[in-house]
Amino acid sequence: MKGIVCDKIDSFRISDDLPEPILTPGNAIVRIKRVGICGTDYHAFKGNQPFFTYPRILGHELSGIIEQVGDNAEGLVPGDQVSIIPYMHCGTCLACRRGKTNCCKEMRVLGVHIDGGMRELISVPTTHLLRADGLSLDEAAIVEPLAIGAHAVRRAELSATDTVLVIGSGPIGLGVMALAKHAGATVIAMDINEERLAFCRSWAKVDYTINAQGTDAKQRLAELTNGDYPAAVFDATGNAASMTNAFDLVAHGGKLVYVGLVKGEITFSDPEFHKRELTLMGSRNATKADFRHVLDVIGTGSIAIDRYITHRSSFEGMIDSFDGWLKPEARVIKAIVEL
Repeated sequence: MKGIVCDKIDSFRISDDLPEPILTPGNAIVRIKRVGICGTDYHAFKGNQPFFTYPRILGHELSGIIEQVGDNAEGLVPGDQVSIIPYMHCGTCLACRRGKTNCCKEMRVLGVHIDGGMRELISVPTTHLLRADGLSLDEAAIVEPLAIGAHAVRRAELSATDTVLVIGSGPIGLGVMALAKHAGATVIAMDINEERLAFCRSWAKVDYTINAQGTDAKQRLAELTNGDYPAAVFDATGNAASMTNAFDLVAHGGKLVYVGLVKGEITFSDPEFHKRELTLMGSRNATKADFRHVLDVIGTGSIAIDRYITHRSSFEGMIDSFDGWLKPEARVIKAIVEL
């Protein structure tokens, strides 16, 4: 079986002799058709990904076709097109018992802690497969990054009267914006890239944009919220300075949700934190309910996946394309690999 292995930092290789998965009870064999490339993959390739060891087969934004499956409660059969939930939870820890499978104590994520989907075939528990017959293969692969945004929005418990700020217009931030808009909130996007901010307006349909490098960025935010500041601020930058500064941008009684991840520590002013009685949240991965919500939203046609995917390659061409996708001038929003 063919696959692509990240042997070490800055090194991919194509392998033609990976062992083929064997069908076991409770699992299905899925032929991978699309692999979305995520910031996690870029960080792993460059050696900046926490909880990561080499060698590793990357790939956790996945869609494919079931080739083999036994009896299962989900009603899945060979030939079904599926979206894959890549978060392998234990089912027994406190988080799992409370329904928070996304932050399982023993979490193993495909392509991060265990080998992922950058290969022809993969064995996946049937509980982690969602039928996506009404979607394109591209759409089914992109459910995962959008589900991360959906989970963050659900964590914030937004109402249609809320104004929210999303900092960072990468793939995850864009997903937060689109799902917050779907929830009825007024959405403000903040970034340092004017081209990306224009995309936020045209694709995610945000209501306002702010360039974070402007000297009046905070004042502009105050003006847009009548001096109240946003009820919820989502930071999807993975940048320590942005995540620290975000504390100053939340309304009194509001919520700050860290969707991005940074290697290091974040500090903040405790008096300011208490004065505003802020709620600080981490938002990790997504649950099956979030995946189902995104499947429903994509099914309505309200999210244009064709514009979200800006770059693509064949399986064999991925290694040559990958370095280029890392360069800012490539203007990559989402790259996808076709098998």
